[in-house]
Amino acid sequence: MEQFKLAAQPRTDLGKKATKALRQKGLVPVVLNGGAIVELPYTGTLKAGEKVVEIGNGKGLITTDLVVTNEAVRKLVYTPDIFAIELDINGEKRMAVLKDLQFDPVKDSLLHMDLLEVNETKPIVMEVPVKLEGHAAGVKAGGKLSLSMKKLKVRAIYTAIPERLVINVDDLGLGKSLAVGDIHIEGLELVNAKNAVVCAVQLTRAARGAAAAAAK
Repeated sequence: MEQFKLAAQPRTDLGKKATKALRQKGLVPVVLNGGAIVELPYTGTLKAGEKVVEIGNGKGLITTDLVVTNEAVRKLVYTPDIFAIELDINGEKRMAVLKDLQFDPVKDSLLHMDLLEVNETKPIVMEVPVKLEGHAAGVKAGGKLSLSMKKLKVRAIYTAIPERLVINVDDLGLGKSLAVGDIHIEGLELVNAKNAVVCAVQLTRAARGAAAAAAK
């Protein structure tokens, strides 16, 4: 994945009034998840913006509340591409990926972002855009190629996740489909349902007519 550099500031005032004021200034609240799991009650020292969220069984997860500018995340949010995000939090560098976005249902403005902190040892699950390459045999025979799943979920260390999953369709015949279970990419585990159809070559009216004529 390409890297996206993003400057962020810790956010300590989490009330609704403060959050509304941030948005009016063109700022976006962010939660960085994926921090350390700790025993409760936690007696360590938290940095600015950090808090411990209880996750059960006497354990808690350290998350970090941040704030970024709308302008800084525009190219991260309004694109089909995926990025490894290099966060700069008051000079401290941390790597993350985008997990979720919340938009205003009326204005369609960005309200909130959820990030997941990543490292080079722990696999993550992430949606990756699909790109078809090649010229399907079924298309040459008069069929039409359709893409049913524009993104697939993969599990891998973030440094092994590509910007796109490139799938060759040269051998895909007329009336045939390619399911998740048919796709094998070294170093990546696809976690969608194995029988889910990714793409298919559909019979067109012209192809049906040609097939019927050939059968006579």
